[in-house]
Amino acid sequence: MNLKIDRVEVFGVAMPLVMEFKNAYLSKSVVKSAIVRITATGGAIGYGNIDPTPGYSKESIEDSLAMIRSRLAPAVMGMDPTNLHRIAAKLESVVPDFLDAKATIDMACTDLAARVAGVPLHTWLGGAMKDTLLFNAWISIQSPEDAAKETLDWQKKGFRSCKIKVGGDIVADRDRVKAVREACGPEFNIRIDANAGYDADTSIKLAEMVAPYGLQLFEQPVPADDIAGMARVRKAANAVGVPIMADESVTDHASLINIIRADAADIVKVKVMKQGGFLNTRRMIATAEAAGIRCVVGHGFGLGVNTMAEIMLAATSDNVIDGLECVGPLKTKDDIVTQKLDLSKGSIPLPGGPGLGVTLDDAKLAQYKFEVKKAA
Repeated sequence: MNLKIDRVEVFGVAMPLVMEFKNAYLSKSVVKSAIVRITATGGAIGYGNIDPTPGYSKESIEDSLAMIRSRLAPAVMGMDPTNLHRIAAKLESVVPDFLDAKATIDMACTDLAARVAGVPLHTWLGGAMKDTLLFNAWISIQSPEDAAKETLDWQKKGFRSCKIKVGGDIVADRDRVKAVREACGPEFNIRIDANAGYDADTSIKLAEMVAPYGLQLFEQPVPADDIAGMARVRKAANAVGVPIMADESVTDHASLINIIRADAADIVKVKVMKQGGFLNTRRMIATAEAAGIRCVVGHGFGLGVNTMAEIMLAATSDNVIDGLECVGPLKTKDDIVTQKLDLSKGSIPLPGGPGLGVTLDDAKLAQYKFEVKKAA
């Protein structure tokens, strides 16, 4: 079949969250997203979706939407959507950065290719290694008592791990972790995430303070560009039994290589959005595995398309740690797909397809439409 991209539709949506979520960057009660629908010869379709977070993503949602509409979408018109290598090369020739924006095109083309093949996306990527996917609960910056209560509620529903946001006050962080551990017992996995909010010395102190509570990992303790600082934190934290995970420091393949060379992380976190699509993310998981570094997958505020993309990808690798962090459907009041994914029990069976196995809901796209304001 000689497929060509005939149309690229781009939508901006603003989805309300079930509550206000706080981390070291900001508090937010809405997630703004970009949705792409690619249509190829004969009506074949594929979906892409990104949900950038201010302070975390390099580009804003407004800039990403403008880039997709003005440059990336026009660049791939007429191309074969199943040839991801050529699609990636074309996108790279347009602009060197904007990985989030590029991910929408890569994601939609991969989805389209799997749909045309009539198989789930995880099959198209080579096959699933997991029959059940486990998810990680997410605890925002709050009082120790509230954090413990919320985590215990997640545990009772079936979750086996959680990530506790930390930042601003390491004593308060320690107390929050302590309360969660006491509430949930020794078998429950606890992660903490500083969102690059501390310097190396403060991070080392925090690692030492929370070490007695048995952490699964300490995520991004220092600013993204402080690889030397993160290596120093890792050495000290490992000495007290706390593994270090890089997240914001991991963008393109070169950044991963820098982390490996510096011995700066035990684990790295990857996301289809952050890494620029399936192609790049799969390559980076393989590189991490070759270096003896395991991976966590997941963007915490993804809508249905982005969430399913990360679930499908994670299922294909044993190097991905159980406890996926693609839990956006738990945080959003609604979704832009016809059937919102139910993650409320902390696990789901391996999803089927074809492709991503989801369908865009045009009524919801219109209901939550987000218009980018043009400069005066």
